[in-house]
Amino acid sequence: MSFDNKVVLITGAAGALGRAVASAFAAAGATLALLDLNEQVLATAYPGVDGRRLLLAADLADTDSTRHAVDRAVTGLGRIDCLCNIAGGFDMGPAVHETSQKLWDAMLGVNAGTLLNAVRAVVPGMIAAGHGSIVNVGAGAGQSGRAHMGAYSAAKSVVIRLTEAMAAELREQGINVNCVLPSIIDTPRNRTDMPKADYSRWVAPQDLAHVIRFLCSEDARAVHGAAIPVNGLS
Repeated sequence: MSFDNKVVLITGAAGALGRAVASAFAAAGATLALLDLNEQVLATAYPGVDGRRLLLAADLADTDSTRHAVDRAVTGLGRIDCLCNIAGGFDMGPAVHETSQKLWDAMLGVNAGTLLNAVRAVVPGMIAAGHGSIVNVGAGAGQSGRAHMGAYSAAKSVVIRLTEAMAAELREQGINVNCVLPSIIDTPRNRTDMPKADYSRWVAPQDLAHVIRFLCSEDARAVHGAAIPVNGLS
């Protein structure tokens, strides 16, 4: 599976999953546009100089900041062939009737709002080129409501619905849009939050990254609007 001469934009690139996705695509020969909130977190995650990657600081919650970063990527690298929307976040909540407006807005914003800003900036270029692949990160929790996870479950359900809508809108223009639905990802934060869990049953970031890479590949060119569970043993 080669990504030679392909440019892949990854949002949330400095996080645990973002780094795993970047590593998977780099191993397959891709050129990377790596986007996260600020230069410091990116420099820490990706030290040194590499001519096959471009570090982009942007606030994905801000439409103009996102568009400016995407414009820089296109100017520097020529185009964007694949977009991996890794940026997102999770917070447990109270019961739905006790959910604050702040928590509701935060979960929708970080999971669905960042996705919208990214695709607003990237998709017009893909349409002009006549090809592209987009992979979004939903969650198993987006398939059904979970106690004390109402805002998060709703936000990830929105990601799934947006994926399906975009796939229906863009498939005739050579653009594949799909999403993955991980259960618990084995990240440092999740280990800290759940110290007594059996981490071997969780989804390794590298394994999820390989599924994301497949969905961006030519081998997945007939796949549109899929929401693929990636559960490990959990």
